[in-house]
Amino acid sequence: MLEAIIIDDELNGRIALRQKLLDYCPDVEVIGEAENGHDGILLIQKLAPQLVFLDIEMPEMNGFEMLIQIPDKKFHLVFTTAYDHYAIQAIKYSAFDYLLKPIDIDELILTVQRILLPSSQEQMTKKLETLEQNLLTKPFLNKIAIPTFEGLLFFDLSQIIRLEAQSNYTSIYFDDHPKLLASRTLKEFEEILPTDIFFRLHNSHIINLHFIKRYLKGDGGQVEMKSGDYVFISRRKKEEFLKRIGR
Repeated sequence: MLEAIIIDDELNGRIALRQKLLDYCPDVEVIGEAENGHDGILLIQKLAPQLVFLDIEMPEMNGFEMLIQIPDKKFHLVFTTAYDHYAIQAIKYSAFDYLLKPIDIDELILTVQRILLPSSQEQMTKKLETLEQNLLTKPFLNKIAIPTFEGLLFFDLSQIIRLEAQSNYTSIYFDDHPKLLASRTLKEFEEILPTDIFFRLHNSHIINLHFIKRYLKGDGGQVEMKSGDYVFISRRKKEEFLKRIGR
């Protein structure tokens, strides 16, 4: 059983989430609620919950600002939010769970199931460090958590040369780290990687534009990366790619 608290400035939001947890998530017990960040900090210190549902958009102190003020974060964390592009991107980069309001029951159940899986406090700490660093560098997200079979690994975006689809997985090639296989599809990476840096040349390839060495003409053409790798460009992507590199 996970003891949880809900931090949300909207009473109806707290009531709805508490009821959905009661009806559909028998492994979670709500032991407290707070309507603002200040009370949320006190409640966490008092009750030491295992799980915190934290609203991002709150007056006076938002969820991110509240988190930074908690020195000992020994709990699972799920953000709840109305859609906010930057906030969602920062959360995805850090591999945290989030729920969009109004909260979908199936998404809530899946989120709780993920939290019940074993995880280390060290990974939680690194995820929070990644989130805080990305929030401090807003709007330039620069750290990403990559899920692998061994757990989460954390990298600067500037280290990634290219990504290549491998069925439901993705091979990632780095400037100063051995290649690794991520347990996430190329499409999922495409959805979160910044488009001013990364470009999908082909169904199977995304490249970091900063690592292009030269463009070679052809039907679609291909690029030579600074690493020495060659990546083909699909015909339908050629015109868009040439515009991106100013050709």
